[in-house]
Amino acid sequence: MLRFLLTRSAFRKPRRSAAAGLLVLAAAAGGATIASSSNDYPQTTISVSFPFRHFLSLSTSEFFSKEFSLRSLFSNPDGGASLPHFASSIPSTNPVMENSGENEDDSRCCRGCLGRNTIVKAAAAAGPAVVNISVTQGIHGLMLGKSIGSGTIIDPDGTILTCAHVVVDHQSTRKDFRGRISVTLQDGREFEGTVVNVDLHSDIALLKIKSKTPLPTAKLGLSSKLRPGDWVLALGCPLSLQNTITSGIVSCVDRKSIDLGLGGIRREYLQTDCAINQGNSGGPLVNLDGEIVGINIMKVAAADGLSFAVPIDSVVKIIEQFMKNGRVVRPWLGLKMLDLNEMIIAQIKERDAFFPDVSKGVLVPMVTPGSPAERAGFRPGDVVIEFEGKPVGGIKESRCHGI
Repeated sequence: MLRFLLTRSAFRKPRRSAAAGLLVLAAAAGGATIASSSNDYPQTTISVSFPFRHFLSLSTSEFFSKEFSLRSLFSNPDGGASLPHFASSIPSTNPVMENSGENEDDSRCCRGCLGRNTIVKAAAAAGPAVVNISVTQGIHGLMLGKSIGSGTIIDPDGTILTCAHVVVDHQSTRKDFRGRISVTLQDGREFEGTVVNVDLHSDIALLKIKSKTPLPTAKLGLSSKLRPGDWVLALGCPLSLQNTITSGIVSCVDRKSIDLGLGGIRREYLQTDCAINQGNSGGPLVNLDGEIVGINIMKVAAADGLSFAVPIDSVVKIIEQFMKNGRVVRPWLGLKMLDLNEMIIAQIKERDAFFPDVSKGVLVPMVTPGSPAERAGFRPGDVVIEFEGKPVGGIKESRCHGI
């Protein structure tokens, strides 16, 4: 062992300062013992083992220009490390290298983890295909109003995916188009758009633009793979501010339309906390791979962090119907259905002791007279627990089985 003294003045020197900052590491490794005196200018006595003494003998420039591993400094003679779980390294602090970007490492430790440029890359992948949609309403050359929205080019031929309410007047009983449609790309190019297909129930529409040069497109993903907590991006043109990006997480993957007070056909939405505003409608909801997983459709006006999107899996089925039939064909049975769970079953049994002894299924509370359901033999109060030999646990399963 070698003993040396460090006085107060010694700590002011860069070389000793660097060494002093690592005294606690030496003590933790058992390579030094520390004692102090009680003079006005206290001195600290440190017993240092040979490897650590060699470590302290380095100059400041050497110290900051190399990487050191405590495993190599404190090793047993037989080659085994005395600190198998204690290793450290000191990176370069050269400001030029830090600002140059040459040493940036954007690799992810695993799929789904956020890197330094993860959101940047996701936005760059889908961003060029996001467009601003402006619809001008007018009669005899007089402009009566203007609506704005967003969309995404999904095919090189100029097919654009957006919301129906951006281009169609929902107040009308017919599919009355609002007016002249102007589509502006991220690079500034402007085109006139035409409506190809519209489905008011799902609020999905397809537009078309014609371009003599190639158009950027975005890739469709799978909304079925989303989980609550997954990161997503909302791209669009809120308040006509083009190329706007907001980020957030998926709050719920199957928010029911009935939970939002929406009647009519039963629908499910992706709920996120991405910030969206007027003009975001029709814009894409994108995952970290830059794939479209939803179409932003609405938000809760009196609340922050509550926005909703149509899952892309549902949108793909609608597009397939457009291509096959020119419209969406939905079967009509003429009955209402209610999911049964233990709580609902218990409440019903309190009122009706003759209710069937089931644990799950679908209750039919109402059947429309003359409907296909009535002709098939359904009656109010029926409980569906099986279809074609397959158990039915809820409405979603009954739809899969064809009910």
